[in-house]
Amino acid sequence: MTPPDVFRPATLGPVRLRNRVIKSATFEGATPDALVTDRLIDFHVRHAAGGVGMTTVAYCAVAPEGRTDRHQIWMRSEAVPGLRRLTEAVHAEGAAVSAQLGHAGPVANGASNRLPALAPSRLFSPLSLQPIKAATAADLARITAAHAGAARLAAESGFDAVELHFGHNYLVSSFLSPRLNRRDDDYGGSLRNRARLALDVARAVRDAVGDRIAITAKLNMDDGVPGGFWLDEAIQVARWLEADGGLDALELTAGSSLLNPMYLFTGDVPLREFAATFPAPQRWGVRLAGRAFLRAYRFEEAFLLERARQFRAALELPLILLGGITTKATMDQAMAEGFGFVAMARALLREPDLPRRLQADPRTRSLCIHCNKCMPTIYRGTRCVLVP
Repeated sequence: MTPPDVFRPATLGPVRLRNRVIKSATFEGATPDALVTDRLIDFHVRHAAGGVGMTTVAYCAVAPEGRTDRHQIWMRSEAVPGLRRLTEAVHAEGAAVSAQLGHAGPVANGASNRLPALAPSRLFSPLSLQPIKAATAADLARITAAHAGAARLAAESGFDAVELHFGHNYLVSSFLSPRLNRRDDDYGGSLRNRARLALDVARAVRDAVGDRIAITAKLNMDDGVPGGFWLDEAIQVARWLEADGGLDALELTAGSSLLNPMYLFTGDVPLREFAATFPAPQRWGVRLAGRAFLRAYRFEEAFLLERARQFRAALELPLILLGGITTKATMDQAMAEGFGFVAMARALLREPDLPRRLQADPRTRSLCIHCNKCMPTIYRGTRCVLVP
């Protein structure tokens, strides 16, 4: 059977995309008042005009305490007019648009949000230098309902899809982690219990929006930390999500924003640039001890593919391949191996029009050098620092 052409139209749940290339979620740093701005709209219009089939707005928290800091959008009625302007602008360029929904859990900055961060079990936050509260059953019921409400708002705002954030040790991901989840109630202990929140959220969102929009989830294949969530458990959770029928696709990811962020990105570690984003006392701490947190991993094209193949072999659900995809040859390989879509992030920050140019000339080479200096820019407007 001939594999599909990555640049031909494709179906994602109820949505028809013009191609199989997705702009993956990268927090834009363009919402200082937790609402849509012209800069945020321009960011996504550039990617839509550049040729992706769908662009993903990151990060849309389902509750105010679920933001990594107070400058992120949280889904409420006041956000809808701006979100509608954004979706209309992206649609005018011929692309679809997804909203990444989630709760940051232990990755949330309680000091910035002025609300306690939540985790499966009580922790101390290395990000806010504050205690993190153990979520109660009432908290989890509220947050599950908030995902459903946020998905309804996304549909009303014109989004074609929502992506549920089940990765990077954000709240749902932290519940999956044996290292972070030390509960002894219905949400802890066995894998089925640790997966309960993920399954509840996916089902609540599907019940809320039906087939009006596509629903995907970004799921960790592994956390990249000792004692964390690992491949064997992740494949089982993916099977349960598939069997439950709430998702139209899974985007496969890895790493922990709380404990090991470079595990996802790989490439150079911009320690000096990260340190410069902190006030003076923390800046020196990052400079001195940052290597313990920001560990170095060598970049290679499609660095998540080997792990993702195990999910492809175990599932029928459409899968979105992420991780260092910069060439047409890699896209073709993903299609040949049965992946439904490919997701790109850093390379598109350098060249938003890369998909259009790859379609015109498959020999096109990405200019991204994987220096990762784009990562610290999320605090003041995400961009490639090598582009004037």
